[in-house]
Amino acid sequence: WHLLFCRYSRGDPIRELAQYFPPLLDAWEEAERLGQSVWTEQQQYTRHAWAVNLDHYIVCFWLVGLALALEIPDDQWRRLLALIGNEGEDELLDRVIASRQPERTIGRKLCHPKPYQRLLDAVKTPQDKQAQMLFTFVDKWYKELNRPPKKGLSEQTAMYDRPYWYTLGNRQLEDSGYFGRWCVEAVAAAKAFGIDDSLCQGHEHYPGDLLRPDGPSTRLKPAGSDASSPSRS
Repeated sequence: WHLLFCRYSRGDPIRELAQYFPPLLDAWEEAERLGQSVWTEQQQYTRHAWAVNLDHYIVCFWLVGLALALEIPDDQWRRLLALIGNEGEDELLDRVIASRQPERTIGRKLCHPKPYQRLLDAVKTPQDKQAQMLFTFVDKWYKELNRPPKKGLSEQTAMYDRPYWYTLGNRQLEDSGYFGRWCVEAVAAAKAFGIDDSLCQGHEHYPGDLLRPDGPSTRLKPAGSDASSPSRS
């Protein structure tokens, strides 16, 4: 998925991105198979549970959003959900998944209210208010992922205060592991629930052209950038 994001960030055609899903699923399934003999039961829990693993929750959300936007085939979708698991654990992500898998059990809580309460509110609000609320979520998303440290750890406490990739690219783009800072969660909600994302188009963190594979791009060029470059980052 890092490669998929890097390809998106550099401006590759949207319709070419779906080709990375089959090898992504193959690698993930093999990792899970090998992990059965390596990780303890507690390690398996902390690696997979959305409630305590913010990074895993976000990556699952991103992959669901990409799968919806790119409209991957049903067999790949089923494999993805089997790997994601956590059915009934999070009201927001379960709702998004249920847009394509109606029998999905919907959770009654939100694993990470900051920043995702704003997106859940946008999903549940009347249609005439959704566009503004979606924009507010996108605008606050990156800042609110810089969450304050928590005291102590428990089964209900996330292992990390902010995503591991949060500061990648701050010093230099080369050799940093930077792949962009894309709020695919908002794209997922827009796709799943038909939310108007016009206010989000052009926002530095909103990958809206995932929903417009034939263009034109919704990205705004940074000041001083080469107008001929296709890069979205």
